[in-house]
Amino acid sequence: MDTAKRIALLSTGGTIEKTYNESDGTITNQRSVLDIMLAGLILRGVVIERVPVMNKDSLLMSEADHDRIAAVAALYADSHEGIVITHGTDRLQFTGERLVQKLGPGPRVPIVLTGAMRPYELRNTDALQNLTEALLAVQLAAPGVYVAMHNQVLRFPGVVKDAKAQRFVRSDGGNTGSA
Repeated sequence: MDTAKRIALLSTGGTIEKTYNESDGTITNQRSVLDIMLAGLILRGVVIERVPVMNKDSLLMSEADHDRIAAVAALYADSHEGIVITHGTDRLQFTGERLVQKLGPGPRVPIVLTGAMRPYELRNTDALQNLTEALLAVQLAAPGVYVAMHNQVLRFPGVVKDAKAQRFVRSDGGNTGSA
């Protein structure tokens, strides 16, 4: 029997983890919902190690935050077979590019960023689908840095958010560079 793959799941906040605050009616990053999401999945053959890095709306992320995420990813890349990073979609592309800059285009393991356009707590959400796709992509992709969302996997560098289409695309307009 094959041994289970060790996957580090780094959480940084973003819409995927936003929750509703009944006292003031806002949807903000208060607590992580990733454990609830993971509990609803059948994850044979993997061991997930949850690593809370930060819990921020990505619009509030600084250059230092991108560096911190890259440093934590580098640390866990030495001891795991893959890394999934949950992230806000507004600045996900900047963290992806920073990971390539800091770790090179071919890190030792696949590193897959994912997020959501709508929070997990909403009825019409893409959060669980995107997390599931990222967990599968990290097991199948070659070493590199990727984004996995909305039934596609794109490799960095050169991935950007198309805000109008609400998805990630290649900056050159093509859909090449997928896993």
